[in-house]
Amino acid sequence: MIPILEFDHLSPGDILNRDIRAEENVDAAVDAVLAEVREKGDAALRAYTKRFDGVDLEDLQVSEGEMEAAWNALDPDFITTLEMAAANIRAFHEKQVHKDFLVTREGGIVMGQRYTPIEKVGVCVPSAPAAFPSTILMNVIPAKIAGVRDIVIVTPPDKDGKISPEALAAAKIAGADKIFKVGGAQAVAALAYGTETVPRVDKIVGPGGIFVATAKRKVFGQVAIDMIAGPSEILVLADGKSDPRWVAADLLSQAEHDVLASAVLVTDSRALAEQVQAELEVQLERLPRRDVARRSIDTGGKIIVTDSLDKAVEAVNRIAPEHLELCVDDPFALLHRVKNAGSIFLGRNAPEALGDYFAGPNHTLPTSGTARFSSPLSVDDFVKKSSFLYYDQAALSPVAERIAEFARREGLEAHARSVLIRNEKGGDAR
Repeated sequence: MIPILEFDHLSPGDILNRDIRAEENVDAAVDAVLAEVREKGDAALRAYTKRFDGVDLEDLQVSEGEMEAAWNALDPDFITTLEMAAANIRAFHEKQVHKDFLVTREGGIVMGQRYTPIEKVGVCVPSAPAAFPSTILMNVIPAKIAGVRDIVIVTPPDKDGKISPEALAAAKIAGADKIFKVGGAQAVAALAYGTETVPRVDKIVGPGGIFVATAKRKVFGQVAIDMIAGPSEILVLADGKSDPRWVAADLLSQAEHDVLASAVLVTDSRALAEQVQAELEVQLERLPRRDVARRSIDTGGKIIVTDSLDKAVEAVNRIAPEHLELCVDDPFALLHRVKNAGSIFLGRNAPEALGDYFAGPNHTLPTSGTARFSSPLSVDDFVKKSSFLYYDQAALSPVAERIAEFARREGLEAHARSVLIRNEKGGDAR
């Protein structure tokens, strides 16, 4: 049963008890996978796919025939749902596009900044129990908007060597270029190093379990990554007017993800806390994934009772949750006071699942308290910024001595001379 705790009696360690570091045996296993894939390429991918996914694959890449068959197999109404979600995601992320800027100043000075897309991106898509079409939409669409040239998806196959038709339809709608039937740390290795079939990319994005997260951490530097994601989290801040059934349902929407998922209620109402505690027990019994949700609720869940909404917001900012629901009469009054949260759901009719699938904001979010300093996946994650500047001779000459002095005060004489030499007529820069 989920515990009820008093905020004023909790230490910072009681609140922030999340740790996403891999155990030593995970580190060692991932090191071995990375080395094997780097050395043996496709042969290693096939061996690991047979070992971990139980299928012996000849072709790692999803074919055009498989794409067409998946599309034809789906209910047209669900395809419409995917297209509506994609349109919402696209419309939201198009607002994130930055424009180049140029600054000109008198005397022959030009400077500015330009944005260029990353050329190749790999998207990791988990498979539990089937590849998530929502993950595909949320990762591929911002990359397409940014102008990424090649977008590659990696996801584990099922026991029949197939990818779910829902995932393949989402990939087609989002605009992915290639899909490969490989998952886990071996997929990260393939994207980081390249194999005979899987192209090397410049950046790896997308969620995964501890092996994927550890592999991404280890290949960072060879390639860029989006973030090191921990288990999923939800924090519901609810007042006493909230429906305990709704609150319990929202907590369970994250608890069913993973036994390590974190579901937290913060409330200024002891009565609501007790009602939600009881309601969780009722709803847990109805869930197909109740065993997973039960372990998550019992080991990682908590209800924190505060004596005011002010204290409740303080708890939110300490925890820095991935998903935050503000189930109060006037959520906009609290919005500006929330400093640390990945995605914020305002009001009693905006459940976290709305953001997971349909509304438009990205669902790839900072976890494990990293919302204190990081942000949701966005178009920004798929572009690079380059600054540029131009000075003509007349602009450089008046400031050359000042720059040289600056350089010499840092002990860098060659820096100083590189500026001064441009003021000399065939002589040495002194």
